[in-house]
Amino acid sequence: MMDDRAIGQAAQYLAQRYAAREPLDIMVQECAPPTMADAYKVQDAFLALLGQTKGALGGYKIAYTSDEMRRLRGISSPCAGGMFAATIQDAPVTVCGTDYVKLAIECEVGVRMGADVPLAQAPYTRASLAEYIEFLAVAFELVDMRGGAAGTGPDAAAIAGIATNIYNAGAVLGTPVQDWRGIDLAASHGTMVINGTQVGQGQGSDVMGHPLEPLVWLVNMLAERGTTLRAGMTVITGSIIPPKPLAAGDTATIAIDGLGEARVTVR
Repeated sequence: MMDDRAIGQAAQYLAQRYAAREPLDIMVQECAPPTMADAYKVQDAFLALLGQTKGALGGYKIAYTSDEMRRLRGISSPCAGGMFAATIQDAPVTVCGTDYVKLAIECEVGVRMGADVPLAQAPYTRASLAEYIEFLAVAFELVDMRGGAAGTGPDAAAIAGIATNIYNAGAVLGTPVQDWRGIDLAASHGTMVINGTQVGQGQGSDVMGHPLEPLVWLVNMLAERGTTLRAGMTVITGSIIPPKPLAAGDTATIAIDGLGEARVTVR
C-alpha cells in the first residue's frame, strides 16, 4: 500500500509528463502503484493537480467493459476514470487536432444523471438506478493516446490505465433521449463512420451485456470508496466499437439505434 508521499510523487510525475506531452510511463518508475486500489488514489491526486487548470470534474468514463478485451489485456474488472466538466460537449463539435498528442474516438452510450445517487442505498441494480437518470445519448469518447509501458504482473494494464486516467480527453454527446426505457439497449446496433467510410460496428450487449450495466458497476465501486454520482454528472459507459484514430481534416459520425447520432470534425 502506498503512503501519501508516494501517491503525491506519482501524481506529480504524471502531471509533469502530461504537461510536457510525453508518454505517461508511470509503471516503469519507482513510484508506480502496485495495486488497483493504489492506482485509484494516484488517479485522484493526478486529477486534482490537472484540475488546477482544467476545473472541476463533470463525470466519469468506464473502460474495459468487454469480456474479450479484459481477457486479452489480463484485466480482472472494468476500470474508471474522471472527466473534466469543461471537456464534456454537445455534438456537433469541431476540435483542434493539435490539442491532443494522438487523438482517437470511441462510440459509447452516454448517461446524464438527473439527481444525486444516495450513497446509503448501495448496492444498486439497473432497475434501482433508473430513477436517477435524466437522459441517455449516443456519445463519443475523446481519447488522447499518451502511451507508456504498462509494466508486468497481475492487472498491470489495469493499474497503468487507472493511474493515467485511461487517457480520457472528454466526451461529445448527441441529442438527449429522455424516453429511453422502451429501447432495447442490449440489442441496439452501433456504427462509426469516418470520412464517409464505416470503420466499425457493435451492439449494446458488447459492454457487460447491457450498456447500463457498467453504470451499475461504477456506482457500486464508487460507493465502496465512499463517494457517489451527483446530479448533472455525465458517465460514458464503455465503447461498443474499438477506438479509431482521427487526424486533422477528418469527420466522424457515430450512431446507436434508438439514441440517434453525433458528429465530430477535426481541424
